[in-house]
Amino acid sequence: MAASASSTVVPHLDKAAFLKLQNGSDIRGVALDGVEGEGVNLTEPVAEAIGAAFAAWLVEKKKADASQHLRVSIGHDSRISAKFLQNAISRGLAGAGLEVVQYGLASTPAMFNSTLTKDEAFLCPVDGSIMITASHLPFNRNGFKFFTNAGGLGKTDIKDILERAEKLYNQFTAESLTNSEKVASLSIKTVDYMSVYTSDLVKAVRKAAGNIEKPLEGFHIIVDAGNGAGGFFAAKVLEPLGAITSGSQFLEPDGLFPNHIPNPEDKTAMKAITQAVLDNKADLGIIFDTDVDRSAAVDSTGREFNRNRLIALMAAIVLEEHPGTTIVTDSVTSDGLTTFIEKKLGGKHHRFKRGYKNVIDEAIRLNSIGEESHLAIETSGHGALKENNWLDDGAYLMVKILNKLASARASGVGGGSNVLTGLIEGLQEPGFAAELRLKINQNHPDLKGGSFREYGETVLKHLESSIGSDPNLQKAPVNYEGIRVSGYGGWFLLRLSLHDPVLPLNIEARNSEDAVKLGLVVLAAVKEFAGLDTSALNKFVGS
Repeated sequence: MAASASSTVVPHLDKAAFLKLQNGSDIRGVALDGVEGEGVNLTEPVAEAIGAAFAAWLVEKKKADASQHLRVSIGHDSRISAKFLQNAISRGLAGAGLEVVQYGLASTPAMFNSTLTKDEAFLCPVDGSIMITASHLPFNRNGFKFFTNAGGLGKTDIKDILERAEKLYNQFTAESLTNSEKVASLSIKTVDYMSVYTSDLVKAVRKAAGNIEKPLEGFHIIVDAGNGAGGFFAAKVLEPLGAITSGSQFLEPDGLFPNHIPNPEDKTAMKAITQAVLDNKADLGIIFDTDVDRSAAVDSTGREFNRNRLIALMAAIVLEEHPGTTIVTDSVTSDGLTTFIEKKLGGKHHRFKRGYKNVIDEAIRLNSIGEESHLAIETSGHGALKENNWLDDGAYLMVKILNKLASARASGVGGGSNVLTGLIEGLQEPGFAAELRLKINQNHPDLKGGSFREYGETVLKHLESSIGSDPNLQKAPVNYEGIRVSGYGGWFLLRLSLHDPVLPLNIEARNSEDAVKLGLVVLAAVKEFAGLDTSALNKFVGS
């Protein structure tokens, strides 16, 4: 029953306010003041309501009865708002009668793993798991990712939880909040689960090298954790395997991220790890995002393994183990990658929609209909393997790369990271690549009060019909997102953003002149849409 206005101790929030926190299959919001124009919407009471809502969702999902105490693990990255959100969401869970196990500083992959580990000494397996993170977003943001042993929750699950949270939040009273605090203080346990997770990573490398205790002995490998949660990888994974890790940087957790954004897609971040590898004459560099579900690497010459190159490297490793398998990627991968996977490696490239959950779910779907797929990977650095329960785990991706180094050494092949560089020999890379963002003005009269999605779809349909008359252009025969077209020695993809009123345009070509030709094709088709801001494209083509 809803509390009366006089007994309500939190300001009223409607359903729309809660649904604004949804970011695809995650929850994200502003947890701290400090950025102009960004008001705090992820408060402690909101987090407590989300915890209680997840508890109700989980009880329903697990069909648990009153006598069955479900258990939920909670971990967080290095953000400075992590502790108070951890305590708030713990109160929501404990107040709903669930057992809460706090892990402290942890990685997103470890949190999912805790639903699979069978070890009662570490209170595992848990029935559900929550990671407090906002990936690479600025210091004032934070959010939640949720898991069961079936994997990460999907968009409809998140919407369901937020709708439940709104109802629970608006029923909070001083008494109910005090009671949940008392219950939480008595029922919360703490466990060092990261020691279990890192031990499993170490075992995986030793096994791949033929059960050698220190298969990376003599290798100099540098880690850049960007002051996120990935600092453990140097001391807890690489050093027990014998690697030298001197020169590793930004391993200390610092939620203000003073050195660079912890993001393998960020140019400043990649420059930092590349410079560290060259300065220290290291064999390999490894960089993680804040919560360690994304990663990239750098070889001894400073060559980056990220985006298409990381996909090519992982595809080469996986196709050695599973010849002919299908590699599922997101929509913005290059034509050269398709040629490499299919002609050089003998696999199949299945290009799908953007969004790591979309890519993973598509690989799972293909397996369910008899098309074998062992790798789902995005250009952002999210990568998941069938052998690892389809968990997008940046640390496990790096372990697969380390396995290659270790097994090559064990079989008498030397050369350090040249082993890896050799695996992507023959990958055709574009001479020129660009991503432009064409924003939709939601207040423009052209939208006639309709949604930006409808307007964006209209733009895409018009582009599709307009390219049919140009003999230099060919529409991709199979395409799951937006309009992808090849021509003028390259390709472009115009698609609608998953969450924002934006049409991102990716162009790759042999050179900037050919890229401009492709840009002009798009501009000619979309310039009549006054509700679309084409200034970035106008600048690109020089008009």
